[in-house]
Amino acid sequence: MRLITHDEAMALYDYGPLIDFMEEAHRRPPALQGEMWLQSHDGDGLLARTGFVPGDGLGIKLAAVFPGNVAIPTIHTVYVLFDPDNGREQAVIASNALTWFKTACDSGLAARHLAREDANHLVMVGAGSMAPHCIKAHLAARPSLDRVTIWNRSPKRALLLADLLRAETGIDMSVAHDLGAAVESADIVCCATMATAPLIEGAWLRPGTHVDAIGAFTPDMREVDDEVLRRSRIFVDSRPSTIPHIGELMIPLASGVIGVDDVLADHYELATGAVEGRTGPEDITFFKNGGGGHLDLMAAQFLLSRTDP
Repeated sequence: MRLITHDEAMALYDYGPLIDFMEEAHRRPPALQGEMWLQSHDGDGLLARTGFVPGDGLGIKLAAVFPGNVAIPTIHTVYVLFDPDNGREQAVIASNALTWFKTACDSGLAARHLAREDANHLVMVGAGSMAPHCIKAHLAARPSLDRVTIWNRSPKRALLLADLLRAETGIDMSVAHDLGAAVESADIVCCATMATAPLIEGAWLRPGTHVDAIGAFTPDMREVDDEVLRRSRIFVDSRPSTIPHIGELMIPLASGVIGVDDVLADHYELATGAVEGRTGPEDITFFKNGGGGHLDLMAAQFLLSRTDP
């Protein structure tokens, strides 16, 4: 069995190749998925997500989620990969890197299909541990991007991230103090927050905008308002891991703002061409990143494929 440490995982992952790997994996049979969420009254909890493609891959991710953490990340994960033919353990990945790269490249794959090819302005909402990875994954998916604006409830944290990524990527990075004004000029809006009330208003979106919602992962969490969904062509990474579990879709479905048929496709349908994503330059597209266990499995398989035999 192989133990992959955090430092090893960070060195082996790469955004563009992982996006390519995920796209190819979505052209194969869909994975079986399972999920369990244990949560205390103060919001701390343990999330378990499984993915199984018979004859191809089998694994489980355990994620301890502590939203109140300040000095350390809010999420800590361990992944165990098994041989899909005999159940023997193959690898343990002791690193948050799997979650960071999987989540970011999930959204990067969506941007490849749903954002305009000439998109040049990305607005990043949130400056937590996911934000740098989300930005880099979008830059890999849409090389036309040459401007990034970061908004965060704490402007100081956004400024630190902008300075760090400007030096690392050479891309124009700035900080927004007015979220609405920033979104109004965006081609892609990426949200990675712990918000329970919507931050993004549909009235702010200009035609052609792609909205990528990452943060909401429980039934009471939302990052966008009803108008975003009303105006958008709606897509998800996987119907089973999003529609029945996440407030971003559950709440507007329950209130009748949207219907289940308004969710047009998932990654499997986009990757195979079964459903068209963006149909023209004026489309507003919305993608809900639910991060199901099948995606964790893909990210683990990618990592193992890059290790020495």
